Amino acid sequence: MRTMTRPRPRTLLAITAVLVALVAALSRGPLSYASGQDASDNRSAAAGHGRFAVRALVITMFEGETKPWLERESLPRTIEVPGAYAPLHCDDAGLCVTTTGMGKTNAAASMAAILDSRRLDFRKAYFLTAGIGGTPPRNGTLGFAAWARWVVDYDLGHHVSTATDPTVPHGYLKGDDTGTNVFRLDDHLVDTAYRLTRNIKLADSDEAAENRAHYPGQAGKTPYVDICDTVTGDNFWTGQDQSERAQYVIDQWTDGQGDYCTTQMEDNATAAVLNRHGYLKRYLDLRTASDFDQPYRGQSAKDVLTSFPGYGISVENAYRVGSKVAHHLAGRGA
Repeated sequence: MRTMTRPRPRTLLAITAVLVALVAALSRGPLSYASGQDASDNRSAAAGHGRFAVRALVITMFEGETKPWLERESLPRTIEVPGAYAPLHCDDAGLCVTTTGMGKTNAAASMAAILDSRRLDFRKAYFLTAGIGGTPPRNGTLGFAAWARWVVDYDLGHHVSTATDPTVPHGYLKGDDTGTNVFRLDDHLVDTAYRLTRNIKLADSDEAAENRAHYPGQAGKTPYVDICDTVTGDNFWTGQDQSERAQYVIDQWTDGQGDYCTTQMEDNATAAVLNRHGYLKRYLDLRTASDFDQPYRGQSAKDVLTSFPGYGISVENAYRVGSKVAHHLAGRGA
């Protein structure tokens, strides 16, 4: 009869330690890279071994905004993310560009899928929206570039017809705070972005100059870089009263500190997802103006909503300004 030998205590402890370590490793999923991640590690990660370390993620909303990044940057790595609108295009140093789709729903769905991806490591990443939008003629011009401190949701709250109740200022009642109405971005990061880009020569066009000339105070203006604030709304809206409402909405949510200068459709959603993942302090919001948020005298609302006289220069300037900061963040951080 075969005699069974009882394992020694030290042997049992060693086996137990190995099993505990194995279970812990499996529960974490793919191994993350150490803090000393370099380009050679990312080449290995892109081949399917471990997570790819993102250092700067540029966020665009539609293909026209993405085009100059794909044409002028070398981004040979394509990383598919289930649930996202489009893949990430990356270089080995961790500079990546992705397109989220337009509107708050697309932006939130894409960003959540990307940040939850087990193929990507965002522990050292910065995030930069680089897109186009509208601007009020009193506080911006076609082609100018604005870094936002405040990102405010234009839609949330109570919008009241002034014909129904003219006592409601600008037809807007603040309503409850949903946790996504307003975001204040990191001052140091915003100031750094502005410092790096304030003297960049921006593109302009005859079409933009001609359109500016229809608006009081706009004739002779040229694009520039500024710090001012943005509102997010899913609707394309136009009109001086709507523009004044945008400033009023910002005033309500920033205690009068915000300075409305761009309007767009995604950035509160992007900021909300980043905030819930703990990354809001590493987020920058850049918008360049493709059109004014109201028609000039004699222009129809339909015309201003379907023509974008600053489109070409706004896409170009979003790349010129955004790429300067994206390379800075990918290479050295803030």
